[in-house]
Formats: sequence, C-alpha cells, structure tokens
Amino acid sequence: MSTSGLTFDEFASAHLDALLRFATALTNDRELGADLVQDVLLRAHVRWAHVGSRTDPVPYVRRMIVNEFVSWRRKWARVVPGVNLADEGPETGAPDHADRYADHLSLLHELERLPRRQRAVIVLRYYEDLPDNEIAQVLGCTTSTVRGYAMRALRALRVELAAPGATRIGGAERRKP
Repeated sequence: MSTSGLTFDEFASAHLDALLRFATALTNDRELGADLVQDVLLRAHVRWAHVGSRTDPVPYVRRMIVNEFVSWRRKWARVVPGVNLADEGPETGAPDHADRYADHLSLLHELERLPRRQRAVIVLRYYEDLPDNEIAQVLGCTTSTVRGYAMRALRALRVELAAPGATRIGGAERRKP
C-alpha cells in the first residue's frame, strides 16, 4: 500500500493498531509494546520529512521498532518490571480452550528465551507474515542471515518444547510446572 503524501497524523491513525500488535508480539508485553511504539513514533514524527517521503513508510517504521526493541529491551528489562501476556489469561470474548491456551503459554515462554534477533525473525515471519527478503530489509541484514536466524530459532523452539520432563497435553508437549 502506498502511503506517500500522508501526514504523520494520518499515518499514525491508519497504522497505530497494527504497529501496537506487532510491538506487543515482539515484546510479549502490551505495556512495553505500547511504550516501544510511542518512542518510535516520537522519533518518526521528528523525522517525518524523511520517513514520510518513502513510498511506503510502514516497513521503515517497523524496522525502527525492531531496532529499538533490540537495543531497548536490554535497557528497559532492568528498569521496568514486565507484565507477561501469559499472565493475563485468554483474551476476553474468546472461548476458553485450555489446551490452546497452554500451547500459547508454552510458546510465549520459549519465544522469550530466544535471542532478540531470532525472536524478531520469528515474529516478522509468522506474525507479520513477511517473506525473508522483507525481513532482511527490516533487520538490515541478508536473506541468508534471516534464514540462519530462523533455522536456529526454530531448532531451539523444537528442542525446548520437546525437552525431557515435558508432559503431553492436548497433542503438544509442555514442561511440567
């Protein structure tokens, strides 16, 4: 979608929800995701002449979010106590499916343990549904690096989710509490 010619307010209004969902998936915390988007949008607003001049500023802002997450998470993890999405329970209005929720919790826990760039690749690939070449642009690396991050992340997730001491619930392996 071409968004060139939009004002910052129009851009933020049109894309805020998607950017918040992306940042929340990346940070696994709604409040930290909102803080991350707020920080990035403040910087984008100051530089809107540059950011808004792009044919499609969404990938550029998404890259700003990933870059900020990679450096910001280290800084804020020491300062801000996190609220884990897993602690909030299933979304309101959604049916309570214990197995699905348990799978969700296991996956969130294991995603948190991945290195930041590997986690960014997994979120961009499976949550944002971006191809490797676009992920490479967001991360500022080559497509082969993206594939390498993805391979290592998926290997780590497979190993962790199938680790000894895991129980089988609802067709998925889960660690005992």
